[in-house]
This record gives sequence, C-alpha cells and structure tokens, in this order.
Amino acid sequence: QVQLVESGGGLVQPGGSLRLSCAASGMMFSIYFMGWYRQAPGKQRELVANIYSSDYIDYVDSVKGRCTFSRDNAKNTVYLQMNSLKPEDTAVYYCRVVRRDTMQDYWGQGTQVTVSS
Repeated sequence: QVQLVESGGGLVQPGGSLRLSCAASGMMFSIYFMGWYRQAPGKQRELVANIYSSDYIDYVDSVKGRCTFSRDNAKNTVYLQMNSLKPEDTAVYYCRVVRRDTMQDYWGQGTQVTVSS
C-alpha cells in the first residue's frame, strides 16, 4: 500500500525557516512526478514546487529563491526547505506522487505551516 507521510510543519516567525519532509513507502513502481502543494484557508490548493523524472524542478513564482526541493532516493524521502518565510506562506502543505505507468496519483495527509509573530 502506498503511503506518503509529511512532517516538519509548525509555527515559525516571519523570516524563519522550516524543512518539510515527505516519506514514501510501498512505491513499487516508477515515479513520473513528485510535487509539493499547499492550501491556505479559503483558497484553492496550489502547486509550490515539483520535480519530474527528468530531474527538472520548478517552483511557483511566490517561493522562487526561498524554497528548495530536494530528495533522498535512499530514504524514499523528498524535502522542501523553506526560508525567509512570510505570513502568506501559512497553509497546509501536501506532497503528491504520480506513478509513471498509470498516472495514478497519491497524496499525503498534509502538514500545517503557520508563519506568525
């Protein structure tokens, strides 16, 4: 059974940093896409950063220069390092995986990030 488990969220002051983790298990297939999304209260879920199997990484404009998407294949874990956090970064952050063969996607349960003084 495929599982994605996010962690690393929390309360941080503006200007602070957090590193989110998404640990994957049960993925006996090739991955086409991995992404970090976020959803703020009353807003639609948006893509924050993503990586394709080609290792191309893209970021939404609002986080460019402040966030870094990385992965550790040995640990089946991806990370989102977030620096210079702003109140508008407050949201629940989710990771998503799309498998190559069927394009089925899987989501984690989310981790809350709150940026506030």
